[in-house]
Amino acid sequence: MAKQQKQKISEETVATADAIAKANQRPGQTKDQTKLISAGIQKGIEQYKKQHKAKMREADKARKKQARQQSDNQVESHDESQTESVSKPQALPWVLLGLSWIGFAAYVYSNLPA
Repeated sequence: MAKQQKQKISEETVATADAIAKANQRPGQTKDQTKLISAGIQKGIEQYKKQHKAKMREADKARKKQARQQSDNQVESHDESQTESVSKPQALPWVLLGLSWIGFAAYVYSNLPA
């Protein structure tokens, strides 16, 4: 079984928790009580950070999923437009072929010996 690693609390979190605990210290409160309050504040900050990270991961996953769907839709629409243009009969080559045959026939007819 995998052991759950205990994450080291950052110095910034410890300093913030100590400052908050000292700012809210009551008259007659002992240092041990202040340390317990500080530890509780540290746990709260760490829990908030974990929740925030989880929310950010979920938001990132949703953003990536949406981007993937948009790119898939663009690829599908691009493929559909290509198949439509290929399936339409092209008139220009046939018109040019007909004109070239008419021009060739006129040339041959005009140069026949009399």
